[in-house]
Amino acid sequence: MKIKANFSALRQTKWYEYAIRFIFGGFITVATGLVAKKYGPSIGGLFLAFPAIFPASLSLVDKHTKEKKGRAGLDGTNRGRAAAALDAKGSAMGTLGLMAFAVSAAHWLQSLSSWKALTIAVVIWFLVSASAWRLSKQVKHGFNNAMPI
Repeated sequence: MKIKANFSALRQTKWYEYAIRFIFGGFITVATGLVAKKYGPSIGGLFLAFPAIFPASLSLVDKHTKEKKGRAGLDGTNRGRAAAALDAKGSAMGTLGLMAFAVSAAHWLQSLSSWKALTIAVVIWFLVSASAWRLSKQVKHGFNNAMPI
């Protein structure tokens, strides 16, 4: 499978779907701020790794897939769930990269200049995320198969 951008999907998304993502993102950001205020920035920062629009994205992926199958006269429930599971799998791989970025940035910022430390952290993020994606393509069972819930 070749990774590519699908810019036509931007035209298919309705304005209220962007609003839903904006509201979810704002809610997560406010919740993170409240956690940081109560427990400190170290704990609050952990919640910043949570993709702010993840819950809205999953529900919208499911909805769009069901609608597409519905226009073809099919029930898209299982396909919508599988598409949302695949999206969640990608988010999990990206989260592994974000965790590697955070750990490496925290380590290297203590001994290197900011731009060097962040450059190393970005490279590590990319390598971890790409490795997770590559591994998921090689694994035949479990992690690679997006099963409907």
